[in-house]
Amino acid sequence: MKIVIATNNRDKLAELNNALNNSTNDIDFLSLSDFPEIGEIEETGKTLEENALIKAREVHKVTGLPSISDDTGLEVDALH
Repeated sequence: MKIVIATNNRDKLAELNNALNNSTNDIDFLSLSDFPEIGEIEETGKTLEENALIKAREVHKVTGLPSISDDTGLEVDALH
């Protein structure tokens, strides 16, 4: 089985590969670097969750493979 981790960050890919693949070798994790035709994905969501979904859906649409995505950020309520 192949799953695309929607990132170009090699460290994030290695961390997820290690965490998710520690019990089986039946999964091959790929990254965005394996699919240069995807290019930059515009994150137009209003929340981190929406942006993660945008990335995962676009990667799936292009590759036809299951995809995992996240979007991280820092939110500081005092700055509104």
